[in-house]
Amino acid sequence: MAHTAVLSVIFPFLALVALVGARPATFLQDFRITWADTHIKQLQGGTAIQLKLDPSSGCGFASNKQYHYGRVSMKIKLIPGDSAGTVTAFYLNSDTDTVRDELDFEFLGNRSGQPYTVQTNVYAHGKGDREQRVNLWFDPAADYHTYTILWNHYHVVFSVDNVPVRVYKNNERRGIAYPTLQPMGVYSTLWEADDWATRGGLEKIDWGKAPFYAYYKDFDIEGCAVPGPANCASNPNNWWEGPAYRQLSPEQARLYRWARTNHMIYDYCTDKSRYPVPPPECWAGI
Repeated sequence: MAHTAVLSVIFPFLALVALVGARPATFLQDFRITWADTHIKQLQGGTAIQLKLDPSSGCGFASNKQYHYGRVSMKIKLIPGDSAGTVTAFYLNSDTDTVRDELDFEFLGNRSGQPYTVQTNVYAHGKGDREQRVNLWFDPAADYHTYTILWNHYHVVFSVDNVPVRVYKNNERRGIAYPTLQPMGVYSTLWEADDWATRGGLEKIDWGKAPFYAYYKDFDIEGCAVPGPANCASNPNNWWEGPAYRQLSPEQARLYRWARTNHMIYDYCTDKSRYPVPPPECWAGI
C-alpha cells in the first residue's frame, strides 16, 4: 500500500527504498467505519479524521485489508485537557476468537496536567497479558505525533516519533509464542474505559467535559496484503525484512534505553504480584 517516504535520522536507510507507485493511504480508500459512523468525521478530503466520544457512544474504524508483516504508522493528536477514563487505541488484530494475534498501542487518558500513559500489549497465539507502560515525554494533545508498529520475522518494534519504546523479539525457536501465522488488520477505537484506564479505575470520566475528540492523519501502511501473492509474507526481499530492520541500530538502541530508563512506569516482567516467576520471554531478552 502506501509509504509516505518521510525520512528521519533514525531510519536513513529508507532513502534506499524504491517507492514506485506508492501513494499516501486515505481513510476513504483504505479504511471503513466499524461502529458509530455518526462519531467519525472525515477532514481534509479524507486524509484526516476526527473521532468523538460522548455519553452515547465511542467509535472505531479498521483497514479494508489485512496484512502479514510490514509496517503501519499514523499521526495522532490525542484528547486535550481532562481525558481521564478514556482510551484511544491503535492496533493490529487478527480478528480471530480463540487464537488471537494482536499488537496494541493504547493511550490512557489522565487528569489535566498529568502525563499521558501509553500501554503496549502483545497477543501471540491467543496469549496476551504482556502489558508495558511508558509516560510520554511531550504533550500528545498539543500536536500530532507519529506512532509506528514494525512487524517482521525478527521482532515487533513499537515506536513513538521514531523512538522505540518496546521491542518484542521472535524467540519461537525457544518455544516462545510470536505472531507468525495470521495476517492482521489495522484498527483504531476511542472508547470509555474508566473502570481501569486511569489509575486502575480510580479516576472516572468527567462527562461534563464531553464530547472528547482525537484526530488522525497521514495513514501509512506497507505490508503483504491478504488476499495477495501467497509468497509475499515469506519474501526476504521485502524492505521491512532487510538487515537494517532485523535489530535496532546503535542510535535506536540508545533511544530505546533512554525511553525505558526515564519513562517506563510498568513492565509485566517485573510484576511479582502477577508473575512470581517471570514468563519465559522475560528471560529471553524481550
